[in-house]
Amino acid sequence: MRAVAIARLLLAVLCGAQGVATLAIDLNRTHAANPEWLRHARFHLVWQAVSYALLSVLEVALIVAPGPLERERFYLAAILACIPMVSCLAAFFTRKIYGGALFDANGILPLRVTAFGSVLAIDMNLAAEIAGLALLMASVALFNL
Repeated sequence: MRAVAIARLLLAVLCGAQGVATLAIDLNRTHAANPEWLRHARFHLVWQAVSYALLSVLEVALIVAPGPLERERFYLAAILACIPMVSCLAAFFTRKIYGGALFDANGILPLRVTAFGSVLAIDMNLAAEIAGLALLMASVALFNL
């Protein structure tokens, strides 16, 4: 399989996973159906989740649809896929400004890992976004071989 084909496949899988994972994680009892969340916050969350899911459908279509401008469509899909991940990092780095938190006590808690006598709390959102960005960069690098 050519590097370009592998890159397109990896990016399509990443884009599809972004849409499916967003719906699976956000439209449940820990998020959109969480009775402790403000109703208006839940409204915005559902709006965001559906937007990301529809965006992922467009991204996958850009990647897998036959036709001209394959290179341009690949890069457009990569840029579109990058936006939610960079937005998450922006929210992470600015959370003190707006009083945000990575998790709620009644939501998805960080993964606790013991390493070298220390307990590390790993936020799964942040881990997923970093892994997604790494996969995105690998896809783009493969596409350019």
